[in-house]
Amino acid sequence: QVRLVESGGGLVQPGGSLRLSCAASGSFVAINIMGWFRQAPGKRRELVATITSAGQTNYLDSVKDRFSISGDNAKNSVYLQMDALKPEDTAVYFCNARAFPSGGTSWLPYWGQGIQVTVSS
Repeated sequence: QVRLVESGGGLVQPGGSLRLSCAASGSFVAINIMGWFRQAPGKRRELVATITSAGQTNYLDSVKDRFSISGDNAKNSVYLQMDALKPEDTAVYFCNARAFPSGGTSWLPYWGQGIQVTVSS
């Protein structure tokens, strides 16, 4: 099993910044991609940003000029630096990883429990 633990959420004013962190632990052979999704009330979960183990990144269009994703392969961790936050960024943010579990036969997706980010004055 793979466990993802998120931290760094909270309340911030519009224009402010937050940094989300996510660390993976458990029994797995490798992780090949990690990322962040978010879900606002009444809306579908959407991809925010991803990063591969090789460092390739992908962003939601509405955040690509404001958010930056980075990873630390040695720590099995991923980070999301969020700047110039807007009220519409308010959502529960979920860490996601695709990992090959020990003793498994395929790559599987794993999710964190989610962390609240609220942008409000």
